[in-house]
Amino acid sequence: MSRLLIRGGNRLQGEVTIQGAKNSVLPILAATILTGGSVVLRRCPRLRDVEASIRILQALGCKAGWRGEVLEVDTAGMSGCDVPDALMREMRSSVIFLGAILARCGEAVLTSPGGCELGPRPIDLHLSGLRALGAEIDDTGGTLHCKAAKLTGREIVLGFPSVGATENLMLAACGAEGVTALSNAAREPEIEDLQSFLNTCGAAITGAGTSTVVIRGGRPLHGGTYTILPDRIAAATYLCGAASAGGEVFLRDAREEHLSAVTAVLREAGCNVTGGSAGIVCRRTGRLTAPRPIRTAPYPGFPTDAQAILMAALLRCRGAAVFEENLFSSRYRHVDELARMGADIRVSGRTAVVLGVGRAIGEAMAIIMVAGNVSNMPGLFTPVRFLTTGIISGMAYASVGSLYQQALYSIGLVLFLFIMLINVFLNVCVKNRKEG
Repeated sequence: MSRLLIRGGNRLQGEVTIQGAKNSVLPILAATILTGGSVVLRRCPRLRDVEASIRILQALGCKAGWRGEVLEVDTAGMSGCDVPDALMREMRSSVIFLGAILARCGEAVLTSPGGCELGPRPIDLHLSGLRALGAEIDDTGGTLHCKAAKLTGREIVLGFPSVGATENLMLAACGAEGVTALSNAAREPEIEDLQSFLNTCGAAITGAGTSTVVIRGGRPLHGGTYTILPDRIAAATYLCGAASAGGEVFLRDAREEHLSAVTAVLREAGCNVTGGSAGIVCRRTGRLTAPRPIRTAPYPGFPTDAQAILMAALLRCRGAAVFEENLFSSRYRHVDELARMGADIRVSGRTAVVLGVGRAIGEAMAIIMVAGNVSNMPGLFTPVRFLTTGIISGMAYASVGSLYQQALYSIGLVLFLFIMLINVFLNVCVKNRKEG
């Protein structure tokens, strides 16, 4: 069992080069099946899921392995169309091989994928889209038996902008006759990266990064050399590390245009984040303050994969940080472990409230009540946001019945009682003075 030993208490200072994106590598490895040739992938991360994908390719009769820092794949000798159950269960993303195998072989046999602890992640969008292209799928008994003597392009409207379904259908559509238009497609940068790889290999795909992706199928594909997109979630992890520990870090090759939702929150929390063609610089010298509520959403919204790491960073902020998880039902599993380390986090349904360094009665609440959640105690003539203003503005972001809304009502009640006590005290003082 691997272990990480972290000695905290030090500011972060230095530079790191961002690795290739895992969420780009996995569908691209599946896409190599369509090329029927040799592919060289640069900036490929050596991760468990990548190694699992390599074993799947090898089980299908393909050649795949590392040559130094480069991953080489040759799918010319592919001899099978079924993926062993043990390999399917190693990772959730194994289902991405379905569309590519079906497009090349005309049939595919896979079991239900595993490896996911984020709650239910059905593949019904994958299957309905493949059926629309002409595939016959029998999914009884936990095994997918897919056949397609001929795939035909058509317009497909996804019920949800699923990344996996978009990628799977892009791969299948490359082997279909005619034009396939995917509407309500996922817009993630990894979709653009898959399009770029396939086009490098001879495909004709447009629209990735928008809600409509158009694939002109039936074109012969070939091998080539390709460099993987930098991993935006790895970059977000380093950014949050710098925000938490303080200091200044330079993330070489990181692309801020792919991280705008994360960098916007960090700037609001008090970090100085600047991006350029070479990478991103994150600097934090002062105290973090609680930003506006963070709500996860499909790209370009706040990424659910960055929710846990940002929550950990905001444990050091002043005030209460509010999170709303809208994509996965089990995305708060990290909260219990953070609580074991002393974090004060309250979870109610899809909402989590992080009480920062202070507690419900203590530093955080004192700062909020005195200065309206500013980072420093204001001077005599320094403008601040009053508590009542904070309550009213916060209600605009609070979901009905959420823990955040209840907290705002509680603060209002405390303010009311506090004012009543002041009035009673002043009335008593005035009365005693008159009688005296």
